[in-house]
Order: sequence, then C-alpha cells, then structure tokens
Amino acid sequence: MLMSKQLTIMQMNDTHGYLELHNELFWKGDHPVCRKAGGYARIASIIQNARDQNRDRVLAFDCGDTIHGTYPCVETEGEIMVPILNKIGFDAMTAHWEFAYGPEQFKKISKQLDYPMLAINCYDRDTGRLVFSPYTIKEINGLKVGIIGIAATIVDKVMPESFSEGVRFTLGNEELPGYVEKLRNEERVDLVVVVSHLGFPQEMKLVQEVPGIDILLSSHTHNRLHEPVQANGTILIQSGCHGSFLGRLDLEIDDGVKNFRHQLITVGEDVEPDREINDMVEKAMEPYRPFLEEKLGKTGTFLHRYAVLESTMDNFLLDSIMDLTGAEMAFSNGWRYGAPIPAGGGIARNDLYNIVPANPHISTAEITGRELWDMMEENLERTFSRDPYRQMGGYVKRCAGINLYFKIENPAGERIQELFVQGKRLDPDKTYSAAYITTQGIPAEYGREKRNLDVRAVEGMESYLSGIDTVKAEIRDTVVAV
Repeated sequence: MLMSKQLTIMQMNDTHGYLELHNELFWKGDHPVCRKAGGYARIASIIQNARDQNRDRVLAFDCGDTIHGTYPCVETEGEIMVPILNKIGFDAMTAHWEFAYGPEQFKKISKQLDYPMLAINCYDRDTGRLVFSPYTIKEINGLKVGIIGIAATIVDKVMPESFSEGVRFTLGNEELPGYVEKLRNEERVDLVVVVSHLGFPQEMKLVQEVPGIDILLSSHTHNRLHEPVQANGTILIQSGCHGSFLGRLDLEIDDGVKNFRHQLITVGEDVEPDREINDMVEKAMEPYRPFLEEKLGKTGTFLHRYAVLESTMDNFLLDSIMDLTGAEMAFSNGWRYGAPIPAGGGIARNDLYNIVPANPHISTAEITGRELWDMMEENLERTFSRDPYRQMGGYVKRCAGINLYFKIENPAGERIQELFVQGKRLDPDKTYSAAYITTQGIPAEYGREKRNLDVRAVEGMESYLSGIDTVKAEIRDTVVAV
C-alpha cells in the first residue's frame, strides 16, 4: 500500500516592492490600528524556516505585484529586487504591475530571475505567441507538480498604454482547461497548482468553471484569507499585501489532496530577520535613505487605503491636487497599495512615494455633468459588476468635490441615485473644472481641454504640506452606498 506524501506550499503575493519593515493596518474591533510588519528579511526567514522543517518538501510561489510600488523599485525599474528574489529562491511567479516599466524591461528582468515567469494569457500582438511559459513542472518528494501561471488581465484594458505595448492579455479562462488536461493526461502530474493574478472574485468564478485544479494561489485584491476557500475540488488561498502576510499550505497527497492545513502568517516585527537578506536590503536601500527619510509634515488623520469607496489617504492626495489647481473636483485611481501613515505621526518623502510610486503628472480638464455621471457609472460597474470577469480591478475611483450616492446591487448604468458637485445637485449640461492624476484619473474618452501640468503628484503633496500645519483628511462621504 502506497503511503501519502507531504508537500508544503508557501505563497507570497502583492508585496508591491516593500523591501523593509513598514506600517501596516490591522483591524481591532470597530477601528483600525497600525503595527509594523513585512520586509524581505522576515519573509525570507519564514520561508527558510519552512524549508528547515520540511527538507525537500517545500515549494514557494510569488503571485506578482512584486517589483513595483516603492521609490527604489521605480527608480531602478524593478532591478533592485532581482538579487533578493533570487536569494530567497522562489519556484515560479506570475505578474501584474511588473509590466509598469514596459514589456521589454519586464522581459529583461524575468530573464535575470532564477525561476520561471508564467502566464497562459499574455501574447505578443504581432506573432500571437505566448510571451512567457504557460507552465512548469517541479519534481519534489516523489511528487510531480504542475504549475500554471495567469497574469492580470487588466494590463491592456484599464492601465496606461505603455504597460502593454506590443502585448495583449486574455482572462485565461479559455486556455486554462487545455493546460490542466495536458498536465493531467500527458505529463501525468500528481498535483495541479495555479499561480494567478486575476483577483479573488475572478478566480472564484474560474475554479467553479474549470475542474482539475488542486490549488489556486490567488492575488491582486489584497484579501487576507484566514481560512482557505474550497470550490469544485480546488483549495484557494490569498495572503494580504505589502509582504505583511505569507500563506502556508501543508498538504497530504494521496491520489490528490487527502488532507491539508493552512496558516495565514503575519510577518510581524517579532519574526527574526534573515541576516543575509537583511544585509542585502540594507545595502540596496542605503543610497535612498537621506532623500526618502526627510520629514515634510504631519497628519492628524490616520491615512490609509483599506476601504473600497473612499479613503483618507486619497483624500489627502486629492486635497493637494485641488489646492494646486483650484478645480471644482479632483479624481485619482482606486489603488489598493500604499502603507498607512498613523495619526499623530510625521510624513516623510518615502510616505508620499508609497502613495504614488510612479509619481505621475497632475492634469486639468473640463467635464460636463453628463460625462461625470457616465464616468462614475462606468467605474462603479468595473468595481461591482455582477459578472466577476467584467470587474477591472482596484477600488472605486477616488473623488473630491463631489458627493455620490448609489446602489451596489443595481444593474450596470443604473446605480447612481444622487450626485452633487460642491454641495449642489449635478447639472448634466454644465461644464465643470476638474483635476486628476494623469495616468488613471479621468479616462481618455471623458472631458476636454486636457492639460498636463508641469507638476507631479509628489511635488503637489510636498507643496501642500509646506502650506499647512497638519493634514486633516477625514472621510467626507464622497461616494456612499445607500
């Protein structure tokens, strides 16, 4: 009689380039609190501890959003991360914000990594060929494990055009069954693992449609799943963001997964950092510290982005844009990333780059009331669509100068109940002045008289901080579900 075999899977997702220990939000009853967490030295320590416990029985995967999101990452176009990632030694990876430097730079970085970049849904526009390998196979502890990668589908749909130059993306749902079948029937694998960056709602629909997936490692939506979700024979986990959490699955395999145990591990300050990785991080960060650690202001509001409809962090960003431009309203993208800044604390330049690491220009435009209504309906549908495959990532567009009341459960195009600009009911025929983050604040099809200012987002926030004593960016009910 064959005995069952053991396998441990470690998941890292959505670290967004947070190399070091940083502020992280945790919920405590009816309010958020801030504690230190994360950092690659502690991530490495936890993964190495698993390897020490289960020699030759550990696979570690990175679900992407790894090499973009902090100033040092953007300045080096992701290359600062490569030696550290290689030293930790993952087994495979997929991608999303990795494309922010353009596909050619990302392909260059992927070739420097000691493990494969996987994506069944990323194609060269000219040749139709896959840009990256669709899957890899690992033989470990007498097991044959097939690993399939799915990159974020939204790269060529809602993100700046430079991200996807020469590349097109699909959902991967049509391709996936064929790869699962090939791994099962031709490669004769014992386990099928999908490393995905579609987002939790999309991945839940995916596993319900596609049989034969044992494990799906989910990412993109920054869910902290304390318990795995099981659907259609698949075990699905996701492990927060910023590298503040890691997922661990201990599996017992005997003709499929017989038993499993899951941990959502907090990468807390109490975790002993790996010395070698810690030294690598210190050396990598040293040139940037004088610039990034300069204190520029303070906040009386707990600034964070951990809310779907409105966030205090983006209220601060939008306040700076409106102060600079004098516009009636302002918009930014509903980004999820960005380490929180505790109330009563100082604001350093590093905090500002964490808010907008790509530091895009600020722009102005004119927009009619009717366009504003349609733009917000479109954004609400992309956030709350009943069909997960139509959800396009991120939270609701961040707004200032307006108050919008809507029904989440209503069909597309019929969600908004009331919309006000500067406290007055929207006039659909009136033209309003707007300011926005250039890349993703107002889509190209809305507005006119668009102008990029010779000021970038971080400069705008620095200027705003220099003119006030303390940031006050409380929730203002700009977007309210009713």
